[in-house]
Amino acid sequence: MTGVAVFGLGYVGSVTVAALAAAGHRVIGVDVNPTKVGMIEAGRGPVIEPGLDQLLGSGVRSGHITATTDGVKAIAQTDVSILCVGTPSRPNGSLDLSQVAHVSRQIGEGLALRKSHHVVVARSTMLPGSTEDVVIRTIEDSSGMRCTDDFGVAYNPEFLREGSSLADYYAPPFTLVGANDESAGSVAAALYEGINAELIMTPLRVAEMVKYSSNAFHALKVAFANEIGNICEAQGIDSRRVMKVFARDEKLNLSAAYLMPGFAFGGSCLPKDLRALTYQARSHDVPAPLLDSIMVSNQRQIDRALDLVVGTGKKRIGVLGLSFKAKTDDLRESPMVALVERLIGKGYTVSIFDRNVSLANLQGANRAFIETEIPHIASLLKDSIAATLAECDVVVVGNGDPEFGPALSGLTGSQHVIDLVGLPEVKLPEGARYQGISW
Repeated sequence: MTGVAVFGLGYVGSVTVAALAAAGHRVIGVDVNPTKVGMIEAGRGPVIEPGLDQLLGSGVRSGHITATTDGVKAIAQTDVSILCVGTPSRPNGSLDLSQVAHVSRQIGEGLALRKSHHVVVARSTMLPGSTEDVVIRTIEDSSGMRCTDDFGVAYNPEFLREGSSLADYYAPPFTLVGANDESAGSVAAALYEGINAELIMTPLRVAEMVKYSSNAFHALKVAFANEIGNICEAQGIDSRRVMKVFARDEKLNLSAAYLMPGFAFGGSCLPKDLRALTYQARSHDVPAPLLDSIMVSNQRQIDRALDLVVGTGKKRIGVLGLSFKAKTDDLRESPMVALVERLIGKGYTVSIFDRNVSLANLQGANRAFIETEIPHIASLLKDSIAATLAECDVVVVGNGDPEFGPALSGLTGSQHVIDLVGLPEVKLPEGARYQGISW
């Protein structure tokens, strides 16, 4: 049994108090609001949540749950603190972390009196760096102690939905613990030993960003479904039926597919079909700002790749992979073609290798495309990787062909690699510089 102080008795805090007590821990709920404290002590939830009152009542009757407004006192009686206070928006959109700072200060004051090792677990939703810059720094300043040596800190984001918080607590998609020291992470993870979910351990900032990525994606999905629904409604199409069928595809639509950072999309389908759909929306006077923004965002990724090349200060560029996708010869709307054309326009010397793209092998639409649309690029194609690498100071990896990664081990120490796809296990000679487009 572990003594746990839970700071903040809203949705997340109340559920955390109840569930930890049910798991056998001795829990002290802490809040500045005496009304919330009184409700917890009476075995009632400060929020309406199915099953919460029953769990809280049981915990109070068993002596596993108490509550107080005195955070310093709670620290003196516990080994672990959990921060569940609010992080509301300011008018300019930034986060107000004053409650987090206040609780962190209380914890630090309590630790200064207790003088024994304590682990602080932050659950409040905070931007990457907040746990280090606010929680750890404030505790250190108010306690005179040093993180890791005298106390531990972990970040454990919650994935609880109001109305089903208890159900989500006991059946999460995974248990995520971010920590920069293994000991603190292990203590945080041990709180969830009875939960049947995969445990994922990461550095602090990764865990913080996973929470924001999740919420941003949920918001994106709602906006996407609504825009598709509006376009459907304007044409008399059953939007709910469309999206029900759409959601049946768990191989591509609702999956990890397309969700790894990398270069811009291209090819014969995505750009063409996105333009057609947004045109259809405009033709029915249906605003679709989310869909309209996709091509703008895609173009920005090409701009970013160009900025990376320009930032090297070098003029001889070697490109590995011209087609939009490895092991294909499709150059239609390839973002690599767009990048190469911009490099040429800026006066860079470019050499290109792509085993699947050569006039000797191309047929049909792809051959016609390269002969009529980009004949100036065709003249830059080399017969081997070695010939391409020999003529450049910067290597731009444009698709994930398996032969590109091993070839980079033969670079000289002065060459610079810009990876647009995320090649696995890149091994470069000493002195060579590696840079990913989004990592």
